[in-house]
Amino acid sequence: MLQSMQIEGGYPLVGEINISGAKNLALPAMVTTLLTEDEIILNNVPDLSDVHSLLGLLEYLGCDINIDKVNSKLILKTTNIKYTEAPYDFVRKMRATILVLGPMVARFGAASVSFPGGCAIGVRAIDLHIKALQLLGAEVTMDNGFINVCAPNGLKGCEITFPIITVTGTENSIMAAVLAKGTTKLINAALEPEVEALCNLLNSMGAKITGQGTSIINIEGVEKLHGTTFDIIPDRIEAGTYAIASAITHGKLFLKNCIYKHLALFFNTLKLNGISIEEKQNGVMVENNNDKINPINIRTAPYPGFATDLQAQYMALMAISGGTSLITETLFENRFMHVSELNRMGANITIKGNTATVKGVNKLSGAQVMATDLRASASLILAGLFANGTTTVNRLYHIDRGYESIDKKLQQCGAHIKRISI
Repeated sequence: MLQSMQIEGGYPLVGEINISGAKNLALPAMVTTLLTEDEIILNNVPDLSDVHSLLGLLEYLGCDINIDKVNSKLILKTTNIKYTEAPYDFVRKMRATILVLGPMVARFGAASVSFPGGCAIGVRAIDLHIKALQLLGAEVTMDNGFINVCAPNGLKGCEITFPIITVTGTENSIMAAVLAKGTTKLINAALEPEVEALCNLLNSMGAKITGQGTSIINIEGVEKLHGTTFDIIPDRIEAGTYAIASAITHGKLFLKNCIYKHLALFFNTLKLNGISIEEKQNGVMVENNNDKINPINIRTAPYPGFATDLQAQYMALMAISGGTSLITETLFENRFMHVSELNRMGANITIKGNTATVKGVNKLSGAQVMATDLRASASLILAGLFANGTTTVNRLYHIDRGYESIDKKLQQCGAHIKRISI
């Protein structure tokens, strides 16, 4: 049965929200089970539909899975493997399944993944993944809708220069290289905290990786990896979304476990908007005492720039600012699909090329709106928290891909929000 989110706007959010584990680390971290026959224990794993989709694929491949929901813990063990093929039914649900390529080729010498379909927010090319595996010595063919990778004699270390920054491409290359013979050097690697944390996880399994957190990562291949226990870092995109929720409702929220440095540029932007941001021992306090929000121009960029995954949410905030702001999207060509839905609620946003001009309005009105992707759904919920009247966000399955219990977390801070079946 399909669900929608119904929101009665106009209530300030006050209280504490615990930030869940990062989806964008949990997914590659889960895949590391394919690199060892030993047990991988992951703590602070968020309860998300994307996590369950990947668990379905891992179970199909032959992974033994134990889930401890009470303690947000996953116990994974892949002693051997039943299949080296990821069928279309798994890949169509989530593009992150491409991350099984590197680990399976590294450990088992072969992997096939159904060619990923389209993405609502734009093209996410996998050619950089394929090129990296070829440089490592793998043979790659494509037929019948599958990417087939084979390295019967093992992978060999090499130098890989990425022409553009790619997060999953960096992660796939790292996981392929940890069991390769010799040393691999990644140039123009992604700087995201999730990539750095993945390297730390692999090192705790016996890998030899240096340079994580910088644009040049060196991986000295090892013969075998062992099991480990690892804590998933807090989700910076979830934290940023709730920071905007506090700002847009003129509220005061403590974001428990939020790591300030992972959102430094974003928080500095909110300060320029007139929002109070205070780093505390175990999180960040976000408060808005101002009548008007200052308009600020932003341009999305790879980390440590302004995250594209926070662009839609930030647009909801700028929609009620005291002036005009320009929001430029540099990473995905279709990431303005939330604009028409915000305009249905009374926002004044126009698009030219990859830039949105947002003229702030005094009020938004509740309406029936439709989510087109994960972050767009969050944007519409944020707008609904501010709007007069009732907002109903349809296609709710998008939000459950990346936000754990968002309705319950907002309810406990005073939001009038609930799920309804349609």
